[in-house]
Amino acid sequence: MYLSILMLPLLGSVVSGLLGRKIGVTGSHIITITCLIITSILSIIAFYEVGVCDSPVSIHITSWVNSEFLNISWGFLFDSLTVSMLIPVLFISTLVHLYSTNYMAEDPAKCFGTTFFGFKLPNSGDNLKLMVPSYSRKVISGWSNDSGTVTSHKMIENEMGYRGSKSSVFKLNNPLIATGVKEQRVDGNWCINPKLMHLRCTLMGFERNYQIKIPSKQLNVKNFSTFNNSSQIKPWFLTGFIDAEGSFSIIIDRNKARNLDWRVQAKFQLGLHKRDLSLLLQLQQFLGGIGSIHINPILNKVNYSIDSNKHLMKLVTHLDKYPLLTQKANDFKMFKEVVILMSNKAHLSIGGLNQIINLKASINLGLSDLLKLEFKDFSSIEKQIINTNNIPDPNWISGFVTGEGNFDVLVTRQSSNKIGSRVQLRFRISQHARDIRLMEYLIKYLGSGKIYKYSEKPAVVLTIFKFSDINNKIIPFFEQNPLLGVKLFDYLDWCKVAKLMNNGSHLTQEGLNKILDIKSRMNTGRDSTNI
Repeated sequence: MYLSILMLPLLGSVVSGLLGRKIGVTGSHIITITCLIITSILSIIAFYEVGVCDSPVSIHITSWVNSEFLNISWGFLFDSLTVSMLIPVLFISTLVHLYSTNYMAEDPAKCFGTTFFGFKLPNSGDNLKLMVPSYSRKVISGWSNDSGTVTSHKMIENEMGYRGSKSSVFKLNNPLIATGVKEQRVDGNWCINPKLMHLRCTLMGFERNYQIKIPSKQLNVKNFSTFNNSSQIKPWFLTGFIDAEGSFSIIIDRNKARNLDWRVQAKFQLGLHKRDLSLLLQLQQFLGGIGSIHINPILNKVNYSIDSNKHLMKLVTHLDKYPLLTQKANDFKMFKEVVILMSNKAHLSIGGLNQIINLKASINLGLSDLLKLEFKDFSSIEKQIINTNNIPDPNWISGFVTGEGNFDVLVTRQSSNKIGSRVQLRFRISQHARDIRLMEYLIKYLGSGKIYKYSEKPAVVLTIFKFSDINNKIIPFFEQNPLLGVKLFDYLDWCKVAKLMNNGSHLTQEGLNKILDIKSRMNTGRDSTNI
């Protein structure tokens, strides 16, 4: 029994550590926790025998030194102090294991058997799914089709080791015919459905045996779209999306390890709900895989950030060629100057640091109270008004609406209506009041809409209610210039309601119920199971 107290936790650790891939996560949980629970029970018995009954136990293992005058042997001694410590240590360990099993269930950094959640593409029928990894360490990521008719994988190289696999896709109409493809940086095995498709991943060998170190240079990534044209990220789409959701920030904080005691960092960020992880992965790939993506499971947020000066220059090059249209272009202009100063190592001199302080004072909310106290002689740079005279490309609107647009279905009481309810569609784009001129150009470009000002905050909203304009202008526009991300699915549900209204279904109780069901799964009511 006493040896079991020592060996059971070790056994659980060895089995789950060495055989974890074979027994799976659930098996590892069961074995480790069971071993700890049994050990805890045995420790109570040992406490009674040794501590309460005052019967110390000594277990002789082997002799080490055995001479005429000195005898030293290896063994275990269970006295009252030992057994009194066993109970709190083992019980706390058991509780920690039980707690962490549930607590770590949503941790994106863990890697276990099934490492995917799926989004169903709207042009796929019931089977086509976009599989996106839960951003685990060293896992497969990319596109996969449940029916086995379309398969394409892409990988986040910064997060994976140099590993490889061979994937086999068995066709439904002829299970004897399989298409194989070799991949790198893959870990584990995955089976979607024994009757549909098997994707088996096996290691190819040591890293030194690989022909290339950057596998994405060989990838033939296929693009999928709900519409006739490709859903590939367009340059102007990215600019529009940055106009909507991007932020440029300069971080300056104390760091005694630096020559001037100040650390300077330029950072670009895009923050979205975790449902839009797939969109951020596409944007990252469009930019050549630069930057990093972090998931916050507690806040249900996903953040794409770029803070390397070398990588930021790539973003700067893009935005120089495809410039921002909102007043955010002012922040970018100063942000760009800081990036160039840092590329030239100017931030390592007091003169360069002061220049950056003056630029930071004009970006976003300006300087913190601490920086104002430390750099009293700063002078902020006056921002220029960005005068947008036209919309250079329709894909800018698609990107901007993907970030700032709303597709609403309004159902209100109306006694004069036969079924007592009125259904309306509404398209909205909200923006800060300083960009009202840009909103006016959007109305000209789309050929519809009115601008309303909020009384309680400095913001405006472009709104389109007119059903004929929605049918004849808005829907055709986004068919030709598709949205991306979760907003695409809100738009498609919105189009379903428009179709029902065109058929007059909104005037019947059955049609109204369908509309209410669609409405309940849109916008904030949508989760990954509705995609």
